[in-house]
Amino acid sequence: MKSSFSALTLTTLLTAELLQALSHSHVKTGIHGSQTQPFFKEKYFTQSLDHFNFNSMGNGTFLQRYLITDKYWKIGYGPIFFYTGNEGDIWQFALNSGFIAELAAQQEALIIFAEHRYYGKSLPFGNDSFNIPQIGLLTVEQAIADYAVMISVLKCQLSATDCPVIVFGGSYGGMLSIYMRIKYPNLVAGALAASAPILSTAGLGDPRQFFRDVTADFENISPQCRHAVKDAFHQLKELGELQDYSAIESTFALCKRPSSPQDIYQLNGLLRNAFTLMAMLDYPYSTHFMSNMPAYPVKVGCEIMLRGSDLLTNLRETAAIVYNSTGLLTCFDVYSLYVECADPTGCGLGFDSMAWDYQACTEINLCYESNNITDMFPAMTFTEEERLQYCSKRWGVVPRPDWLKIHFWGDVLSTASNIIFSNGDLDPWANGGVRKSLSSSLIAINIPGGAHHLDLRESNDADPASVIEARKTEADLITQWVKLDRIRMRQLL
Repeated sequence: MKSSFSALTLTTLLTAELLQALSHSHVKTGIHGSQTQPFFKEKYFTQSLDHFNFNSMGNGTFLQRYLITDKYWKIGYGPIFFYTGNEGDIWQFALNSGFIAELAAQQEALIIFAEHRYYGKSLPFGNDSFNIPQIGLLTVEQAIADYAVMISVLKCQLSATDCPVIVFGGSYGGMLSIYMRIKYPNLVAGALAASAPILSTAGLGDPRQFFRDVTADFENISPQCRHAVKDAFHQLKELGELQDYSAIESTFALCKRPSSPQDIYQLNGLLRNAFTLMAMLDYPYSTHFMSNMPAYPVKVGCEIMLRGSDLLTNLRETAAIVYNSTGLLTCFDVYSLYVECADPTGCGLGFDSMAWDYQACTEINLCYESNNITDMFPAMTFTEEERLQYCSKRWGVVPRPDWLKIHFWGDVLSTASNIIFSNGDLDPWANGGVRKSLSSSLIAINIPGGAHHLDLRESNDADPASVIEARKTEADLITQWVKLDRIRMRQLL
């Protein structure tokens, strides 16, 4: 989900080109549309290593990164808009969530983007953070406790104790925003959770749903597109069964000739992940978020898949939309471009991918499968038993498939309040979230023509009317929550 939800998430490939761009973008304005993206100051917060065990690992601290701007803030009075960072570098989310800045300009708000522990530069044990047992402090509970402590301390430091806090998040970050409102309603007045698959990641729902919905995005462009993709994967399967590895190497421009069924399985995963990313990031304009994408990448991909009879070459060129957007790669290394992990939708690369893999092995339940019947992809299972075997071997842990459902209420959310669940109908994560309003203050907003948390992105001339209307509804609800929280605080005095 990378963000997967990570997400979520953000569980996806971050190219070297994108990482380089991010490292030089700290003083830039928004990538698209209006130029309201503010300059953020990068700071570090001294955070507790373990909020729940006073004897754990010396009861130490680590430096947690956050970004902050008071450009729009009515000091000491305006609300605080707090982004609950998810599975990646916090700059990645700050530079792709311009709606928060636009809303802050309207409502005179302070903006804070907090980085999730074990991601980006917020590594509790430096490069040793992903060793066992150090990685054991990477949990949802620790992460939202980090945010609760940070909010409490910064409000005091900034003389903002009476300023209502609204949390925002996309994908896995949206899940964290929901959990913040449920767990810490004393600190958080409301939550906007965009594209948050809060149900499917708690083991609620159909494991076939995700890749079925990816397939539907391409089928909606053209039924022939689905057939072409399915037939291309079938041709690849036949070559693999014939052990014609030379043909596979040349057709897919691989850096190394495959030599086993495992290599073909890895290639299938890499190719499937490309379609996943195109579906998630099917925005109406070009973007540089998680990958460099053209406008409407699903449509572009289908055009490539249908442009000739050489389906395997078409499949390679479609995957190149994700893996070789610059055209600079001369060959594809299937093991470096894509890493198999406990999230079948992809974990990304580098340290962030290790962190998300661990979370997918413990609390975040991502047992999704493709089956070549309800979807267009090769049959690739990831059952609870397969998850257990992988996670036991990789991290020495036993997953808890029902823990999020037990701890964060699962699908029994009706007694919560002040949460917006927004989802775009192009997003394969959408049907793993809340699609119907549960009460007058638990509002589901469905966005026709919307991809993965499109509503959090800054305004763009190419935006569909549906997302413009969704942002207006979100702004109106947040305004109400801020007013109600001010009334509540006055009553407490």
